[in-house]
Amino acid sequence: MSLKIYHNPRCAKSRAGLKYLQEKGLEPEIRLYLKEEFTETELADVLMRMNKEPQEIIRTQEKIYKSDFKGKNFTREEWIKILIEFPKLIQRPIIVKDCKAIFADPVENAEEIL
Repeated sequence: MSLKIYHNPRCAKSRAGLKYLQEKGLEPEIRLYLKEEFTETELADVLMRMNKEPQEIIRTQEKIYKSDFKGKNFTREEWIKILIEFPKLIQRPIIVKDCKAIFADPVENAEEIL
């Protein structure tokens, strides 16, 4: 089984997602995506596994989103580049298992793929 969590240790929801997995006896690969940038291919792959478009995984409450991106139209490729440049805009945690990925917010959503 391949299990990975895109994790931000400063985020309570992300910490809860990791703890949930660990309490189930699972040790996912932890990807600190704010320190280790996504590649375009990797982010596109995660989006495909989630069956989502880039705009659907944006944290719209972030200041940078409100000031620089809200109300503007970008192509899918442009959004992917924006999310790579500003990874703080990506909702978290994202858990990937095999060929599926989900947001683990609330953490119980992880059951969909476990």
